[in-house]
Amino acid sequence: MTLPRPQLQQQLAEALKRSRIVALLGPRQCGKTTLARTVMAPDQPAYFDLEDPVSAARLREPMTALAGLRGLVVIDEVQRAPQLFQVLRVLADRDPLPARFLILGSASPGVVKGASESLAGRVEMIPMGGFHLSEVGAPAQARHWSRGGFPLAYLAASDQDSFIWRKNFVRTFLEQDLPQFGLRLPAQTFFRFWSMLAHYHGQVWNGAEPARALGVSEATVRRYLDLLERTFLIRTLQPWFANISKRQVKAPKLYFRDSGLLHHLLGIHTPQELEIHPKVGASWEGYAIEEILAAIDPDEAYFWATHTGAELDLLLVKEGRRIGIECKRMDAPKLTPSMKAALADLELDQLVVVYPGNRNYPLSSQVQAIPLAALASPGFLDGLPLGG
Repeated sequence: MTLPRPQLQQQLAEALKRSRIVALLGPRQCGKTTLARTVMAPDQPAYFDLEDPVSAARLREPMTALAGLRGLVVIDEVQRAPQLFQVLRVLADRDPLPARFLILGSASPGVVKGASESLAGRVEMIPMGGFHLSEVGAPAQARHWSRGGFPLAYLAASDQDSFIWRKNFVRTFLEQDLPQFGLRLPAQTFFRFWSMLAHYHGQVWNGAEPARALGVSEATVRRYLDLLERTFLIRTLQPWFANISKRQVKAPKLYFRDSGLLHHLLGIHTPQELEIHPKVGASWEGYAIEEILAAIDPDEAYFWATHTGAELDLLLVKEGRRIGIECKRMDAPKLTPSMKAALADLELDQLVVVYPGNRNYPLSSQVQAIPLAALASPGFLDGLPLGG
């Protein structure tokens, strides 16, 4: 069983029409192969899965294997064979072009670096994650928040099955993916670091504490964090610096991109346990931020905070406009001094307060409260000032 993902499918189909090579990048098990099958012919002969020994053997002589193919050629888990990028560059430069290439990767640093360097001007990259609220629907919001968006975690038969799937995902990442990404350290050490990050979720990042706890340098901890960020598992939200007299926070904030993985690493098994956990507010904030970014797809995204207490969860730049967003897990948010400070200091066009209620209502002429469930609606963007 799976769920349709029409927006991603359309984005992928359009990219394949205009680009010689399309790279679909995202964490392991987020549905890349399933999505790729929607644009493949039923009897697709030109499909290579580099985790399959037979496919890997066929591509040991890549020019021989690929040069004669026509139509769409799909190469899955391409990070296992970075030497393919040079070959793909040559094949993509043919005129007329007999084949287009769809490459799928787990967003390892090697994939992104290799594609950027070898395929510059020839590749279109599409980042992908698990299911979003717009795909599962507003009635499933509680389940989606609790389990996260990885398809097999979200669609599991029970909360316990979902938790076990996420536990196995973490184990696979530690035991199989870490060596592939070139990080040479015991899996248990990285698990400790990853678990520490769960307690930093929604907070300003300070690498000194985890570095001391692990007995490594801050530069080493930064490398660990970079790996999780480049594999789409962690988001570091950068601060916005306004030209004002107030002292502003200049370190990034850290969020887990999948709420289900966060809950697993916090030891939260069920929605009931989530509701009474000390990190429930931070979890909901991070979940809302991921859904907002997916729904709006801004040109730029930041947070803003001052040392005097004023803050803004998101400052989005979209088509030249500045939109402030606050995420409030409360029944009826009200206008706060912090919101007023953000409106004035950041010169916002509008401020939106996203909350878990069920109705839109104004807080002022420039501030609107909007339910998080509204992000599941195709018309969500119509109520925001995103025009030119």
